[in-house]
Amino acid sequence: MADNSLFLVMINGQVESANFPLYDDLYCRVSVVYGADWLLVSGLEEGTSQITKKTKDEKQKFVWNFPIEVTLKSTNPYGWPRLVIAVYGLDAFGRDVVRGYGSILFPLIPGSHKIQMPMFVPESTSLLQKFTSWLLGTRPEFVDPKFVTQSDGREVTRVRSQGSVSVTCNIMTKDISSAGYVVDSIHSHKP
Repeated sequence: MADNSLFLVMINGQVESANFPLYDDLYCRVSVVYGADWLLVSGLEEGTSQITKKTKDEKQKFVWNFPIEVTLKSTNPYGWPRLVIAVYGLDAFGRDVVRGYGSILFPLIPGSHKIQMPMFVPESTSLLQKFTSWLLGTRPEFVDPKFVTQSDGREVTRVRSQGSVSVTCNIMTKDISSAGYVVDSIHSHKP
């Protein structure tokens, strides 16, 4: 007997490019994060792109074209999948440092979507901490980049906006309406 409350969400697309005017030689780590009621059916939850240089034109973009392809199933939209991106590069001393974190909720509405993801970096809280972290090469960063998807503890985190990442994705759903959910408007709801 089939479970009529089970639905599938298929996501494919790519992390196309980024805009970080002050840096060069960047790469990104990509993660798909979802709630406890969700199960990965196919695809990869995490991946790391190649290192790329800025384009030589006036846009000075970093082009990755890093693929995203996952299929998930659930009985509940709570914990809808999110995309987490952490961008890294080398500092003046050749140390790998974070250049930006960002997170978006994958769109609820099936179809093609182009999203501009704002990025941010953690900041030291004092000048002494800033100097010490620069000197020792231990700049502030999250132990787990998925921290940006959580609300606990974020209210005490000092961050600064820095750069953006362009993402395209195609969202397809199967059996979501037979599970009792409507996704033809901005918000998903149960009738």
